[in-house]
Amino acid sequence: MNRNVADQLVVFDAVQSCPYLPGRTARLPLRWPRKRLTPAQLDDCLAAGDRRTGFYLYNTSCPKCRACEPIRLDVARFEPRRTQRRIMRRGDREIRVEVGEPVVDETRVAIFNKHRNLRRLAGTDGDIDIGEYRSFLVDTACETIELTYWVGSRMLGAAICDRGATSLSAVYCFFDPDFSAFSPGTFSVLKQVELCRQWELEYLYLGYYVADSEHMAYKANYRPHQRLVNGKWQWFNS
Repeated sequence: MNRNVADQLVVFDAVQSCPYLPGRTARLPLRWPRKRLTPAQLDDCLAAGDRRTGFYLYNTSCPKCRACEPIRLDVARFEPRRTQRRIMRRGDREIRVEVGEPVVDETRVAIFNKHRNLRRLAGTDGDIDIGEYRSFLVDTACETIELTYWVGSRMLGAAICDRGATSLSAVYCFFDPDFSAFSPGTFSVLKQVELCRQWELEYLYLGYYVADSEHMAYKANYRPHQRLVNGKWQWFNS
């Protein structure tokens, strides 16, 4: 795989506290692509385990840990479980989905902060502002889309995704916890699978699977899936 590393500048590379597992040490070098990634280049980066935050790409390079495993769905082979099908049916009846370019506004920032705080995702960080939201989710090095979810006139949440030539990458999803009964996180993944099929894309990348993380282990519920282990994509069905 050619990730065009020569065209990427490392802008940060230091050992830090792990954002996924308390008490562990992480190393996540940030790379800045000098040019906007083409869809094919994004595919290569995703297949190599890269993730994106703002304008930057990163991959794990932790000194003593390999807990983070990139995970993806082959959308042609993915089969939703009974509970997932039930969530999809209810969501299709009651939730309106809109697809467009990422937007920055007070509504999105407020839902983002509410989601992060009530689900204990913020750690010691405070609320983010509009500028921080833009730099995290809207500033981008590739083609990026936003899925928004609505119940009537009220926004339930949003998902930010990157689009490659043959893949879609789930960058971040957030929702108003007042709507938790809809299982919006699961509904969002299933709608992204549906979008991949509509656009004839092969893979949906879900980020990192971390078995011991309460916020990352759920991704194994989507089966069958592949995880990047020791440099090779391997199938998992249980």
